[in-house]
Amino acid sequence: MLNIVLFGPPGAGKGTQSQKLIARYNLVHLSTGDLLRSQITQGTELGLRAKKLMDEGLLVPDEVVIGMIESQLANNTTAAGFIFDGFPRTVPQAQSLDALTQRYDTGVSCMIALEVAEEELVKRLLERGKTSGRPDDQNEEKIRKRVKVYNTETAQVAGYYAEQQKFHSLNGIGVIDDIFGQICGIIDRHQPASSVASNPAAATDEVKA
Repeated sequence: MLNIVLFGPPGAGKGTQSQKLIARYNLVHLSTGDLLRSQITQGTELGLRAKKLMDEGLLVPDEVVIGMIESQLANNTTAAGFIFDGFPRTVPQAQSLDALTQRYDTGVSCMIALEVAEEELVKRLLERGKTSGRPDDQNEEKIRKRVKVYNTETAQVAGYYAEQQKFHSLNGIGVIDDIFGQICGIIDRHQPASSVASNPAAATDEVKA
């Protein structure tokens, strides 16, 4: 099973790249943000609790996020693999993800981080906020707080995966297809042999960096 952690601050382009990776590798996209927003739309108790925290630019408690991830793993046991988008954000979450995936006889294949400067992130998110309807995309102070939270609380996760020789960093500014090509080049080096056999395109397509 091919399991990818796609990492990066808000506005780094994770969502765009995730959709391209899903199509190429036939993966299930697990975005904690999307899962939480679904709960918010449904008006559940979890959603209301999460909305308050998200509007303040804060992280949702681990037990809430981990519970949602575990449910998705249980419901997709025959999947070719997963893209974890926005998770894990802390070392304890990364450790919990390792424990979860081990129970399903798999593990994290690699972690890819998209690096983008703060000013560019603010610019992107304010632009996105014009159409996304998300209040946390429409307030510069909240955006900078989200980026600060990412930088201070998630930087250690990179070190966690680096110790496992699974961490890779890429410049998230540039042509989308060029960045995608670089991501695919990394993934193909980590992809299990069985996954390559089931997806010949991943093994034969030329990757343009």
